[in-house]
Amino acid sequence: MPEFHLRQLPVECRPLLNKFYRAHRSHMRVPAGACCWVAENTEIAAGLCVARIAEGRWLTGLLVAPNQRNQGLATRLVGRALAAGEGAVWLFCEPKLILFYQRLGFSEPATLPESLAARLQRYNRNKTLVALWHENKRAVCPLPF
Repeated sequence: MPEFHLRQLPVECRPLLNKFYRAHRSHMRVPAGACCWVAENTEIAAGLCVARIAEGRWLTGLLVAPNQRNQGLATRLVGRALAAGEGAVWLFCEPKLILFYQRLGFSEPATLPESLAARLQRYNRNKTLVALWHENKRAVCPLPF
């Protein structure tokens, strides 16, 4: 199994993550101003973005290349992104991924910030997504780094 390096992409390398998304026929794109994280060896094998919102941060665009799945890359990458900051982290996911995120400490929120509630309502016109959040207090973050 190859060794993967987890790192935050410099701003000038963000187009590489968009290229990775396109190569895997994903509609995901790097949001303006987002912090991007990747797992790579000779090329990007997984990526995600974390954008600031008024209520904390919004995790989006988590994608692992199909031939690299089931190796713990998503878990490691989310853990690294959470460790890089403190405060609530929100995300939207397909219902089949809820258990994955719950194992990482995410849960369904009692309320959803207005900026995200409107976005989720818009997204749910075309597909079913569920909002999750992580309190993300560094001292109790259960994720491996």
